[in-house]
Amino acid sequence: MPDFNLNDALNFMSKFTIRRAWNAGKVLGSFYVSKMLKKPVQWGLPISISFEPTTSCNLRCPECPSGLRAFTRPTGMLEKDFFRKTIDELHKELMYLIFYFQGEPYLNPGFLEMVQYASGKGIYTATSTNAHYLTDANAKKTVESGLDRLIISIDGTTQDVYTQYRVGGNLEKVIQGAKNIVKWKKELNSKKPFVFFQFLVVKPNEHQIEDIKKLAKEIGVDEVRFKTAQVYDYEEGNRLIPTIDKYSRYHRKEDGTYAIKNKLGNHCWRLWHSPVITWDGLVVPCCFDKDAQHRLGDLKKDSFKTLWQDDQYIRFRTQIMKGRKNIDICANCSEGTRVWG
Repeated sequence: MPDFNLNDALNFMSKFTIRRAWNAGKVLGSFYVSKMLKKPVQWGLPISISFEPTTSCNLRCPECPSGLRAFTRPTGMLEKDFFRKTIDELHKELMYLIFYFQGEPYLNPGFLEMVQYASGKGIYTATSTNAHYLTDANAKKTVESGLDRLIISIDGTTQDVYTQYRVGGNLEKVIQGAKNIVKWKKELNSKKPFVFFQFLVVKPNEHQIEDIKKLAKEIGVDEVRFKTAQVYDYEEGNRLIPTIDKYSRYHRKEDGTYAIKNKLGNHCWRLWHSPVITWDGLVVPCCFDKDAQHRLGDLKKDSFKTLWQDDQYIRFRTQIMKGRKNIDICANCSEGTRVWG
């Protein structure tokens, strides 16, 4: 479990309303009923949603479609009007909104306005950034937007190690961006956003685990969290797979090849409570469907409430419950293999 942060927990709890609590209870209940009956039952609307501000990114991380410029779907920017329409439809039930899927959110010029709009609806808002655009002005706007959680990806404490994964990145910009946020939280007397460093543990940076904790303390961010890395070509080994077993999604077999640790049960909580919406309105099962191959609906054609209960969603939930291991995006899933510092 992550370290408990009282301010963040109280802030999240403050978003509860009777209607949202009732919806969350229905969703959770339907998930367990589905597991019992071994067929999909869906009550309620999503508790959480991920919205993709953009697929564009300034970095070239080796295991990321944005970084590799390897998408088969188009690159673009989420439009404010389209975003507001969906939020207006769901905000009374929705608790948690993640402004992230692929790409760097701050590249969308309307990003912080969308955060402010969702915050105004009483929704807990979060985003993940590589922090290269957290200038002093953007940091001030971020705090003023009402953002509740800011995840800063920082995968090294020295430039040479940092760029082993964050190719094209500048560590000094990341550190300065974090300092800018901490500064404006103090200046504006705000407890938000809850800021943490997310350290993706790979072999080139695993020796800096203690160093990132020290750096976070020096800067004044709230926490450090460690994440295991998804590696696409892992079977024969990969230069990114860490040697520290705790931080690896994979284990080495007797024949020298690698296998994913996670045992895939025929269920997935995400399919019941937390869909992902691409910048152009496609609804996909989860954040592992990076290229939107499993499209469960299109918000340019249907309302979310319509597609949440339609045949495509029912079929995909049924597939999960009959043979999750046979679904390509599930094969490298990290659920059950996350670690926290």
